[in-house]
Parts: sequence; structure tokens; C-alpha cells
Amino acid sequence: MKRSTHKIFRFFVRLILGLIARVEVAGFENLPSGGFVIAANHIGRLDAALAYYVLDRPDIIMVVAEKYEKYAIFRWLVKLTNGMFVDRYNSDIHAIRETLRRLQQGQVFTITPEGTRSRSGNLIEGKPGGTYLAWKAGVPVVPVALTGTEDAVVVERLKYFNRLHVKIVAGQPFILPSIKGKDRDAAMLQYTDEVMCRIAALLPPKRRGVYAQHPRLEEFLNQ
Repeated sequence: MKRSTHKIFRFFVRLILGLIARVEVAGFENLPSGGFVIAANHIGRLDAALAYYVLDRPDIIMVVAEKYEKYAIFRWLVKLTNGMFVDRYNSDIHAIRETLRRLQQGQVFTITPEGTRSRSGNLIEGKPGGTYLAWKAGVPVVPVALTGTEDAVVVERLKYFNRLHVKIVAGQPFILPSIKGKDRDAAMLQYTDEVMCRIAALLPPKRRGVYAQHPRLEEFLNQ
């Protein structure tokens, strides 16, 4: 996205979110420079806009599920942000290659490892696709926890003109290690659990979902 277009787009995102929500942000002072991946939980349609709220960068890589391509507003947004539609159910080689190319150029990619919105607002099982891209590009991963953007909560509060309380918390950046003498598929599953447990550690206990009893989460909580 051109810097001038980004500034205008980000201005309107921050304006709208500022009107409908009290947004609390923490942990973003430690972001790495250059390319990195933000891995966040996914609880509502509003989540995608939050990257433009917290990051003042014109090189955010936006990917949108293919099911939204039929809507003109999403086609316009993807074109405006220089994003891309991605097939979630098949190996989208073009999207993978393009994302890797941009990451290696120093851009920022936001992923939701769960692959779909959690209807309950609690963590559901992560998928390895996004983790693979972070590992393959060799860039840092920044775990991010979101609360307050659940679709049902957004509709209920705005229906009565009540502002949302949205919280965005970033954890410490980390790099996934190289794979030596391991089965890659097994390693990707392990790395996905690593990412998800780091997200879970930033969430309230009731939102940790399927990772609530994970041994790796317990290690993070006891540090």
C-alpha cells in the first residue's frame, strides 16, 4: 500500500474504532524491525482491522478468505491494501509464494493460526499453515491476544450504543528453530502448539480453550 493511502486508511480505521470502542494496547513497544509475523487468536470480524490500528506501517500483508471475494466491499479492501484472497481448504501455492516473498522483503504478515473464528471466544485448535510460513521465512513471530471483538459482543453492545472494550496484548517476539533430523509435519504441529500456547499465556484463563491444560502453557505461566 502506498504510504499516503495507508495513512488515510489508517486514519479512518482509528477514527471508527475510537468512536465505537475503548481500545487498550500493550506490549507493542518490543516489536522487531523488518519482517515479522503477528499470530493472533480470532474471535470476530473486527479482528482484521486491529492490525491497522496498532501498526503504523504501509506494508501489512492482508489475506482474506476466498469466501469473501464475492462481496464488492472486500474486493475493494483487498485491492486498496494490496492484499490477496487465499483458499483456506487447498494448498494455495501462489498465495504462499507471494507471502514468503513479501516477508523476506521485510513486510509484516498477520495470521490467525486457528484458521477460522472461534464462536465461543475461547481458543480452538491451531492449524500449521501460518506457522509454516513464519518458519520458512525465518522471521520472528509476535504472539498477540485479542479480547472484546467477539461478533456477538460487538452486535449486542453496539445495538444499545455501548462502546466496546477491546484489548490487544503483544508478547515477546521469538523465532521458530530450524528442523534438524525431525519429521517436518510433526515439527510443524509442535511449533503450532508453541505459537498457540504463547497466545494462550496472554489471554484470560477462561479464554485459553483447548490449550488450558497444555504443558507448554504451564511452563510460560510459571516463568
